[in-house]
Amino acid sequence: MPFPFASFFPRRGLLACAALAAGTAGAHVVLEHQAAPAGSSYKATFKVGHGCGTSATRQIVVEIPAGVRGAHPMPKPGWQLAIERAPLPQPETDHGRTVTEDVARITWTAKTREDMLPNAHYDEFVLVARLPAQAGSLYWPVRQVCEEGRNDWVEVPKPGQKRSDLKSPAALLELLPTGQAGEHRH
Repeated sequence: MPFPFASFFPRRGLLACAALAAGTAGAHVVLEHQAAPAGSSYKATFKVGHGCGTSATRQIVVEIPAGVRGAHPMPKPGWQLAIERAPLPQPETDHGRTVTEDVARITWTAKTREDMLPNAHYDEFVLVARLPAQAGSLYWPVRQVCEEGRNDWVEVPKPGQKRSDLKSPAALLELLPTGQAGEHRH
């Protein structure tokens, strides 16, 4: 019987499935879609593929990068949401309203021990937001707090440094110049 996900990858079949599985199994916290048009509305899906050693994940904290606006998290059954706001450097106008603060951090915390994400399981934490208008690399620091220990996926490469050299890289989103195919603006 063929691998169950092979139908999703008609041209590359098992090789694509194997690459996907390998990328998730030992992965850091990463974004499902790692490129989006600058200035667009974006659904950020943070993929969590393991705990801290053998310890279950009890909390995920996503720092909202500078320039990202209007972040709204997706609730998860068994997890409590906390949204922290911070003042903007300068007031902005959004849909005719003056905005002086915006979401700076979103935290999902398991309500009970049974709701925690076991090390052997995988899950996703989702939010939507409007991306900055400037093309380039956008890093999303994520803190993963476990029953015992933590993983802080917050490292950003310094000039001349490769991302692959980082031990705990922040989730990366490449912002494409506007006018790219598939662009959706809101």
